[in-house]
Order: sequence, then structure tokens, then C-alpha cells
Amino acid sequence: MTPNNVSSEPFKVAIAGLGTVGGGTVKVISDHADVIAQRCGRPVVISAVSALSKDGLDFDVSGYEWYGDAVDMAQNSDADLLVELIGGSDGIAKTVVEAALASGKHVVTANKALVAHHGAALDKLATDNGVSLNYEAAVAGGIPVIKSIREGLAGNHITKVQGILNGTCNYILTTMREEGRDFAEVLKDAQDLGYAEADPAFDIEGVDAAHKLAILASVAFGVEINFKDVHVEGITHVSAVDIQFAEELGYRIKLLGVALRHDDTVEQRVHPTMVPLSAPIAQVEGVFNSVVIDGDAIDTFVQVGRGAGELPTASAVVGDICDLARGLHVPTFSVPVADLKKVPTRAMSEHVGEYYVRLTLMDVPGVIADVAAAMRDHGVSMEQMIQRGREQGKPVPVVMTTHETSEANMVAALDAIAKLDNVSEPPRMIRIESA
Repeated sequence: MTPNNVSSEPFKVAIAGLGTVGGGTVKVISDHADVIAQRCGRPVVISAVSALSKDGLDFDVSGYEWYGDAVDMAQNSDADLLVELIGGSDGIAKTVVEAALASGKHVVTANKALVAHHGAALDKLATDNGVSLNYEAAVAGGIPVIKSIREGLAGNHITKVQGILNGTCNYILTTMREEGRDFAEVLKDAQDLGYAEADPAFDIEGVDAAHKLAILASVAFGVEINFKDVHVEGITHVSAVDIQFAEELGYRIKLLGVALRHDDTVEQRVHPTMVPLSAPIAQVEGVFNSVVIDGDAIDTFVQVGRGAGELPTASAVVGDICDLARGLHVPTFSVPVADLKKVPTRAMSEHVGEYYVRLTLMDVPGVIADVAAAMRDHGVSMEQMIQRGREQGKPVPVVMTTHETSEANMVAALDAIAKLDNVSEPPRMIRIESA
């Protein structure tokens, strides 16, 4: 029976990829069919699916047309829309999306790597064929941040977007703080619990967050995606000692993606960051994500939610499907593809901010004076310093925070400090974000 106020004409969906998110999408559409139909004004039905095999699926696909070849499905199924949940920036995922768009089908994807690397070309292909490319699930999972920027905040001049964009890293940093354990041990636990992949490099080295940040910067600022120039650092060098000192200094360490719009450049960076305990984002723990947006009309807008997982990500996929079923079509990156500006990324050396520095120094007379002189000579001013423990002639950790300075000055100062005779380990630096 068709609910009241709902057209009988179904909106047909084909799903390429039946892994975790694909399975969740099938379940959400099937389990919530009535409410989806009411909200969309027409039934949303799965007409076709494709995967490498039916083996191991924990849901029934017998009612859908099965395709062993996802490209064939993209070109020849009767679907109005194709959902790409295969993954990867190139290869079959890219080919399937291109085939669907060229065939006049809308596309919804959760593939952040694909959008970050090829978003502009895919946007043009969609525009040329009169269809839409939606990708809410590619950034921050169940948090509707793309929709918020493109629609809810359309009247704002957005100057800054920052966020916790990788739940694996946030889980690791949270657990290190709560349990006082080091990175390698917590990473192993995260892998055992399924929060981290067997090969976690994309997560822990910051690449996953950088894909998402490049997308957010394009949507927020109306500029072409420029993933290749995002400054990327991971969390592998963050120690339990750093986390302990951060708390003592009034900060919490998070892997942040930060994008700022300057007059003629865009700043894009992903790295471990000390944020004040008073900042809302400092309280976002575990596998949760958060995005903070600064706009001239709304001041600061904060969103928090699950950034990954079967159902949160499927929820975002279905949200995009429903928009298109309703007939809602908005520019892929907030403005028409022809109007996206090509803006250079500001060099990291030009970044200006405060810094946390951890040194391992031999406890000998004059070593602090030598460090202070190296900082002075490169235009860096110390704000505060903490030393824990003292054993004459032995290495001890010393941490300090600086006043605002340029990245170029800070790097030069650390290079000079590293060459001092009584510095026993390479200096470690973490940037401080004021809010």
C-alpha cells in the first residue's frame, strides 16, 4: 500500500558494492521504506545490485536484479541513481561513477578518495549530463556537514572549517589519554576491536582526514579541490608524555583538519593539534567526529556525530538518495563547476600560531640557555616551560609553549636546537589552535 500523499512512481536505485556500508544502505532502505516514501513523496526502491560475489551477505538480495559487472549495471540498468560503495580513488570505482553519470544517472558515493582526487572532473561530467553527484557520506559519516554548508549556511561567508575527521585517530588519542598508554599498544587494541584497519596507514598518517578536508574546503570556500597541496601529518609521533603534558597545560591533543580562507590563498592542513580544554571540540572523544564552521552570520557552528560505521554512513547515503528522489539538485561543491575558483594553497611555512615543543635534554649546566638562545636567534619567544625530574648528566624531558610565531621561524629554531650537543633526541613539535 502506498502511504498518503506519496506518488506511485518509484525512484529506482542501483547499489555497486555490498560491503559494510552497502549492506547498511540496503537495510536502511528496506527497513524504513514507508517513512522514506512519506518524506520523499514517492517510494525509493532498490532495483539492482552488484558485488564480486553473493557469498557472505547477511541480507537477502533475491528481489533485486543482480549484476556481476558494476559498469554494466551503471550503463544498462533502469535505475535513476547509482550508489557507488566500492571504494578507492581510481580503478573500478571511478569507472563505474563515470559510466553512471555519462548514462544520465545520478550518483551518490561515500568515496572520499574518489571525490578528493577527481571531484572537479566528475562534477563537470555530471553537469554536462544534467545529473547530480552527491557525497554526504564521504565526509564525517553520519554528520550532515556537506548539506549544512551547501544549504543551511548558504547565506554565510565561511572563513574557517576545522574538525576531527577520523574516528580511528580520535579513538587512539582518547584511549592514550584515559589509560596512559603509548601509541603502538593502543593501535593494536583498535585493530582488534575493528576501529582500525589491518593496514592503518591512511588513518594514522592523516591521509583519510586530508581527503575529507580538501572536500570541505572546496564546499565551504567555492574553490577547486586541491588535495595534493594539503599539509598532512599523522599521530604516530604523539606520545603518552605529550598527552600528559597537554592536560597539565590546559590542552587536549586531537588530529585536526583545518582549512582557512585568506584573501588570495586557502590554508589546508592536517596534523596533531593542541586545543584548549574549553573548546567544544576538545570534548569530542572516542570514535566520534566533529566539524566546527566559522561564518559571518552564524559565528561558530558545531556538529558532532559518528564518523563511520555501517548505519551512520548508510544514513548519510540514504539522505542523499532522498534529496534526489525529491528532485532537490544543488551544485556539487556549493557553486556551479564553472564558477569554482582556482586558488593556491598557502605554504605551511607561512602559517602563524603558537607551538608546543618537547625536548629531551641532558641535565647539564647551561643547556636551557643554549635552547633559549637558538629560539631567540630565530624569532621564537618562549611562553612557559615545564621540566619533570632531574638526574645530573642524564636526559630529561623538557616541554615549552611559545608565543605566536611563523612556522618558518619555528622550524628553523628546532633545526638549530637539534644540533646542540646536549639534545639527545629530535625535538617534537605540536601546533596549538586557539579555538
